[in-house]
Amino acid sequence: MKTTISLLCLFVTGGLHSLQAADWPRWRGADFDDVSKETGLLKSWPQTGPSKLWMSDQAGLGYSGFSIVAGTLYTQGLKDDTEHLLAFDAATGKQKWATPVGPMLVNKWGDGPRGTPTVDGNRVYALSGQGFLICANVLDGKTLWTTSMKDFGGKTPGWGYTESVLVDGDKVVCMPGGAQGAMIALDKLTGKRLWQTAEWTDGAQYASIIATTYNGARQYIGLTMQHFAGIDAKDGHKLWMVEWNGRTAVIPTPIFSKGDVYVSSGYGVGCKLVHIGAGNAVSDGWTNTNMVNHHGGVLLHGGFLYGYSDKGGWTCQDWATGDVKWVSKNLGKGAVHCADGMLYLLEESTGNVVLADASPDGWKEHSRFKLDPQTTQRKPDGRIWTHPVVADGRLYLRDQELLFCFDVKDPAASSAKSTSVDAGRFQDPKQAEQAALKQFPDLAVAGSAFNQAFVERVRAARQTRPELFKDPNWPLILAAETAKESAR
Repeated sequence: MKTTISLLCLFVTGGLHSLQAADWPRWRGADFDDVSKETGLLKSWPQTGPSKLWMSDQAGLGYSGFSIVAGTLYTQGLKDDTEHLLAFDAATGKQKWATPVGPMLVNKWGDGPRGTPTVDGNRVYALSGQGFLICANVLDGKTLWTTSMKDFGGKTPGWGYTESVLVDGDKVVCMPGGAQGAMIALDKLTGKRLWQTAEWTDGAQYASIIATTYNGARQYIGLTMQHFAGIDAKDGHKLWMVEWNGRTAVIPTPIFSKGDVYVSSGYGVGCKLVHIGAGNAVSDGWTNTNMVNHHGGVLLHGGFLYGYSDKGGWTCQDWATGDVKWVSKNLGKGAVHCADGMLYLLEESTGNVVLADASPDGWKEHSRFKLDPQTTQRKPDGRIWTHPVVADGRLYLRDQELLFCFDVKDPAASSAKSTSVDAGRFQDPKQAEQAALKQFPDLAVAGSAFNQAFVERVRAARQTRPELFKDPNWPLILAAETAKESAR
């Protein structure tokens, strides 16, 4: 059985993530920056918008965003009185599975989950509105472990837990808040506590943690109403901390770049940039109210920040100085995403979607369309608050139970790279094993009997289940089937 499991591990750790160049495995993407690395995308859309590939009404209520890995889209949604972790085929919109996470969060501005799932290998993690954390299998949604922020001293904040948990190395890291510690690291395989920040005990807010390696240490940067801080990944001790005078709710994710940390908050607070120097000594860069970002997010691209400021409208801000480069009110308040040098902007009150240049030279709009249809289930105080995401040439949007997928690839772009699965490379598991053993020397070698069984299963599936090979997870599916059969 050890040998069959080892080959299965190959596809999980060595093969699955190499299949897709355009994965978006967590909130704001792999680099925490909300900037897609894709190229070859449309620079303008037809008047009616880009081609709609599919729409699903099966997402349930809530504001959870998207993670897209190896052809599967993960999100969360409220169905009946239970919040669920959901998986959809990213190409077709067909639901693959739904797994209960926790009881419903009830809120004036909209019931249900807020946080975006995080995908790590063959596991997916998600935090519900009431602070229940689940780890599930990506293939079938089977629950592997669960825990609750209350178990670690956390108290659900007024708008619910909205954080998208961080998975880094062997840890799941999140912010339960409270006297036991604002930030906690759990063993990602078991959910057991590894450390909690005794030096930082602020209550939970709504911002997600980012990770970086700086000054020779891996650190986790988080934000609360009172502080933002860098925490040592090894043991949870404080590396540096800065006071922050948040009001009402602190929501946008911090940004880190080359030793500088930027935060912004709404309710009139504004923004701040600090320098982290040698020995983690902190010095002020600048502080102002040029970017008063409520919850639509701010991103850094080419040395400039872009986001919606409650003070003036859509704003481009100089990272180095904090000065405003331009302000525009050509679109109302909303969320921002960036791909292929363009801003994807979503207006929260109307569902208008705009494509504009990510440039300090001024607002230059290329196209816009209105999301249609829109939900009839949104509460009166709710808006379209799920952030847009571009992955694998597709634009994903959400309005409560409605998921939308649009084709934004430019068919004429010769530089566009194919991210389709190379099915042939997996027909010879021995070659795959040799490649994996070179990269992962500690892997056990799967036996020849298993190799033969796997090859035969692939050949049989090509004849009897050709539709299976449209799923980028097909090697993992067939390896799992082979392992199960071999264990009998």
